[in-house]
Amino acid sequence: MARLKMLLILHSVMILCLLVAGPVEPAAEFDPYKTLGVTRSASQAEIKKAYKRLAKEWHPDKNKNPEAEDMFIRITKSYEILSNEEKRANYDRYGQAEDSQPHGHSHHGFRHFHDNFYFEESFFHFPFNNKGGRDFADSKYNLHFNQYVNDVVPDSFKRPYLVKITSDWCFSCIHIEPVWKETVQELEPLGVGIGVVDVGYERRLANHLGAHRTPSILGVINGKVTFFHYAVVKEHLRQFVEDLLPQRLVEKVTDRNDHQFLNSWHEVNKPHVLLFDQVSVVPLLYKLTAFAYKDYVQFGYVDQGLAETANLVKQFNINTYAPTMLVFKENIDKPADIIQAKGMKKQIIDEFISNNKFLLAPRLVNQKLFDELCPVKQFHRRRKYCVLLITGEEESFATGNKAFLALASANTKDVLRFAYVYQRQQQQLCDILLKNKDSPPPQVVILERRNGAGKVLYKPVLGGWNGSEEDKNRLLEELERLQKDPSILIYDAMLPELNNEFASMFLIRWIYTAYDYLSEIIDDLLHNNWREMMPLLSLIFSALFILFGTVVIQAFSDSSEEKQSKPKTKEPLKTENGSPGTANTSSRPPKKNFVEVTELTDVTYMSNLVKLRPGHINVVLVLTDATKNILLSKFAKEVYSFTGSLTLHFSFLNVDKHNEWMSTLMEFAQDAMQMDTDEDEGGNRKMDYTGYVLALNGHKKYLCLFKPVYTGEDLDGKADEDTGGARSKSGSRDEHQHRKGMTRSRSTSLQIHHKLDRLGLWMERLMEGTLPRYYIPAWPGLDKITVSK
Repeated sequence: MARLKMLLILHSVMILCLLVAGPVEPAAEFDPYKTLGVTRSASQAEIKKAYKRLAKEWHPDKNKNPEAEDMFIRITKSYEILSNEEKRANYDRYGQAEDSQPHGHSHHGFRHFHDNFYFEESFFHFPFNNKGGRDFADSKYNLHFNQYVNDVVPDSFKRPYLVKITSDWCFSCIHIEPVWKETVQELEPLGVGIGVVDVGYERRLANHLGAHRTPSILGVINGKVTFFHYAVVKEHLRQFVEDLLPQRLVEKVTDRNDHQFLNSWHEVNKPHVLLFDQVSVVPLLYKLTAFAYKDYVQFGYVDQGLAETANLVKQFNINTYAPTMLVFKENIDKPADIIQAKGMKKQIIDEFISNNKFLLAPRLVNQKLFDELCPVKQFHRRRKYCVLLITGEEESFATGNKAFLALASANTKDVLRFAYVYQRQQQQLCDILLKNKDSPPPQVVILERRNGAGKVLYKPVLGGWNGSEEDKNRLLEELERLQKDPSILIYDAMLPELNNEFASMFLIRWIYTAYDYLSEIIDDLLHNNWREMMPLLSLIFSALFILFGTVVIQAFSDSSEEKQSKPKTKEPLKTENGSPGTANTSSRPPKKNFVEVTELTDVTYMSNLVKLRPGHINVVLVLTDATKNILLSKFAKEVYSFTGSLTLHFSFLNVDKHNEWMSTLMEFAQDAMQMDTDEDEGGNRKMDYTGYVLALNGHKKYLCLFKPVYTGEDLDGKADEDTGGARSKSGSRDEHQHRKGMTRSRSTSLQIHHKLDRLGLWMERLMEGTLPRYYIPAWPGLDKITVSK
């Protein structure tokens, strides 16, 4: 028996040793290099590639192996060590990272060990907690990806969130834990949302938030994430939360601006709340309350310690020994409600504000307000009716509006809600509710909402509304009947969604968005480490390099082109008919060193106009046999800078041959401008089309018209100046006639040359598409109306 007892004792001791020693053994075997399957000389790219492959293979959501979760944690921890140069160096030197301990089987084995023997984990003070043993204080704040997207982001429009990014393997997280707990205990009762993200289990959410280090602290407000970059001290965290809130949530009110503040209820369509307190700064609790109810109430703060607020304190008989909160509605001389307490708690303030969110008779300015004031019917005993006044904002409606407000102020029934709308602002809603189109506003309508899609039952109150005693009695009688018999609402309709009258303009929203984006970029530049900023810096420098290179290349190419073009400027430009011309320098480099101008005849008419490809335009110069050489030379000079465009073609039309075709075409542009006329030998007046330019779009069948504008100088006057104004009267008659004929010839030539002075400006407007267009039903045939000389 003694031997048997001894054997049993030895057997028990061996089992106990195995239980204790078994889990510790893998700790010595933990090697991040072996876990990821890389060598000690592996580069960061190789480590990252191996991690992605193994993480995808061992992810618990895809791999059903019972050991997948432990293996995935080991892979994640190995990558955290090897991807950080400092941690990797510590591991290579000492065999462990600064904040790492083996995770996996050893950790789970130790948990089973002390769980089986009922040891308290807190007794050992191990920070490496597994999924079932994390700090209980943080466990109730743990965030998951879906929870963040569906709950936290929408709720962040009512209160800010303070989120901690942590990890089971983070020694630095332990150092900030006392400050974090103290801050949470102070800020959570004030209304700040708290969240904790464990990178080991919610890496998707951590990546979504942009948190790549542990520990990290960030704030979320209005769906926007802002990182905390200062020393983790309670005062800094409190100030960080306060800085997240928008500016001017609470207005400082004194004896100078109290009437202006309270009188704005009509403009903002909200009640006003005043908080009287002894402190000089606005309490954070009050700022958080103002943010939560910013869509309903306007908030002001009165510092009782200032001499500028003495009249306010006296006017409303404020007790200076405890914070006091007053709410004002349409009557600014008397508060609608009041609370006073030494320890002003969040629950008390929330209840106070919730009971006074609306004016006595608010104006329906958006669909959200309509849904809350006039809720959808749910049960027979919970019916709510809306008494709606359709009126206007002009002075003539003031009497009726005041009478309606007085009636709403006297209402004590919770089932009735009074509201009004301006017909001009909510035209669609008013058109549906006003059955009798001959009865203009103001009108009163009683309605009950039946579903969220917009269906309502309603009944207009006959006789209109002018605010008289008769109108009041008639409305009260209808409301009494409604309490007894809801079936008096005999009409039904589908109401449209209300216009948001307070919606900000697109430009203002764009400016705010741009400001937030720039602030985020500046914040990243100031606080993010260089490794995280390398992609952005690389993109910026690449863009600058491309821009600089393009400018330098363009500058050199322009200078070389100028050098090459200088010797060629002396050569005259040849058009198709051999007439000389000169070319202007332009930013659009032409593909040819000459202007190709073809004559528009019955042979080229179809290809150059009627069947011209879509988007192409034929620019046609109108000339005569006598002006052909002069006008073509000037035309080539003016249009040369536009020859680089592949959609422009250049032609000329001899009006001596095709005058009737030109006259037919100009009938569609009679209102464009008044034509010049000349007399022929028979005394008949005919149109002078010389120097006109037509831009013809053959596909869309329209034309743009250029009328010549003479800007040249008078040759006769110039000749007089050259000769000093002195002429000999003794000259022979023949010589005088000969000189006079030469002067007239030169003057005519000069005038024709200057007819196209403004053509370059007209061509620029043609390319911009700003010229008036004259549409042609059908192009006239050039061969049928050709006139023989």
